[in-house]
Amino acid sequence: MISVIVCTYNREKLLASCIDALVNQNCHPGDYEIILINNCSSDNSEQVCLKSIQQHPNLQIRYFLETKQGLSNARNRGIRESMGNVITFIDDDAFADKDYIYNLKKDFRTSGMAAGGGKILPHWEKKRPKWMSRFILPLVSILDMGDQIIAFKGNKYPIGANMFFRKGLFEKAGFFDPMLGRNLKNMIGNEEKDLFFKIKKLGYEICYFPKITVHHYIPEERTKISFIKKQALGIGQSERIRTRLNKKERLRVFFNEIIKWGGTIVLSFYYFLLLDTQKAKMLILFRYWVSKGLLKKIH
Repeated sequence: MISVIVCTYNREKLLASCIDALVNQNCHPGDYEIILINNCSSDNSEQVCLKSIQQHPNLQIRYFLETKQGLSNARNRGIRESMGNVITFIDDDAFADKDYIYNLKKDFRTSGMAAGGGKILPHWEKKRPKWMSRFILPLVSILDMGDQIIAFKGNKYPIGANMFFRKGLFEKAGFFDPMLGRNLKNMIGNEEKDLFFKIKKLGYEICYFPKITVHHYIPEERTKISFIKKQALGIGQSERIRTRLNKKERLRVFFNEIIKWGGTIVLSFYYFLLLDTQKAKMLILFRYWVSKGLLKKIH
């Protein structure tokens, strides 16, 4: 069985569409279960979840309330409650293709890979901003590495809106770090990076599977520069937290940040030559905000 875990917080309208896509899959109902984790929502998310269970008695849909706030806590609860030998995570603002489960079985489950990630296509509420270059797209959870199955090389890894694992892997690599991941108080992230890096250190290859596709809703709010700033600062702070127990790893992060500054300057100069100053300026600002977050001490 495949366990599809959807963690949700105050997204009742998008959650309903997310669940609708999952209950209308081109596969046998017994092939998968849907686990809905409500992370203390104050809207009608619980009613949406319970209604979907009532409307689809032929499907295995289970609902849980996770009272410890934070995305990592919600995801870890989903892992503990899952019954499948393959676990996949889909964000509550993402919508799976009709063949999502079918392709997950056909491509990932038969591949022998320990973990992987699928294609994430954008569904913009408004138009994509002119200043948003392709190098900024991962900030809005977009991932398109082509149409071939390939490995995530180096520091690359899947995006949390569409990632999957063999369940037994969590016994070896551990769960998501509760110190990382979004919660009510901040924009801390990198819980996925932390876990995937641990998996790579264990010697497992992580691959991209293009046919295992979801469409990610991107609200206008996430395309505002003020939001990008908060997110970039959060990335830097997340790296500081992620490396809190490993001085060697922290030094490596600082060294890589210097290298990334070099790449940012080159790319910005390239956009300046193309007279695309908006993209050039945003790349520099983004790198500055990440560095600022990385240097800031967490109290």
